[in-house]
Amino acid sequence: MPNFFLNSLWPGLTVWSLLYLSDYALTVKCARLYRNGANEKFVFEGSYEITPFFQKDIDSLRLISPRFLGMLLWGVVLLTVVWLLAAQSFPQLYYFALGSMILIQLAVHTRHLRNLFLFRAIIKTDQIRGRIEYSRLLLLRTSAAELLSFSGLFFLLFVFTQDWFMLGGATSCLSTAAKHRRLVRKLSPGTVGSVQPQQGT
Repeated sequence: MPNFFLNSLWPGLTVWSLLYLSDYALTVKCARLYRNGANEKFVFEGSYEITPFFQKDIDSLRLISPRFLGMLLWGVVLLTVVWLLAAQSFPQLYYFALGSMILIQLAVHTRHLRNLFLFRAIIKTDQIRGRIEYSRLLLLRTSAAELLSFSGLFFLLFVFTQDWFMLGGATSCLSTAAKHRRLVRKLSPGTVGSVQPQQGT
């Protein structure tokens, strides 16, 4: 990792904050495209948003979310505290924290960009035909598998580079994948039925 990420709090904090803001903005953008026609080809059971904490805000296409702002503030405070405590005495810990926050965002952004491309193609062209319905269970399992793949990639890079930034990314992707697997286990058979497209509000 470049030393300027360690010498000052602001570079890492700025990169993560911009990614976090972009994550929410792209989620709302893709949710709007989904409702404006993409759901004629891709139908997701339940909310477009996977994380239960943000589902209400995303379902209402809320651009300014108190929950999101609260989590943004929490991330800023957390990264600041880790930098103050570890930047000089244990820099690996700061790199680990920074990697865990930035690389999970980059992994999630690949999903946003893929959906953005697909949804626009559905709305503007006839290159995608037919109709696919995803149950909630499949959505969660697919998300977990995708994040597990990123975790493996980042861990492999850590093995070759011994960079704690990569280890942080591997850990956060693994942790999020495990959360989605726990959501799968919480779904009882009675909660999974026919797939209904999310309607606008």
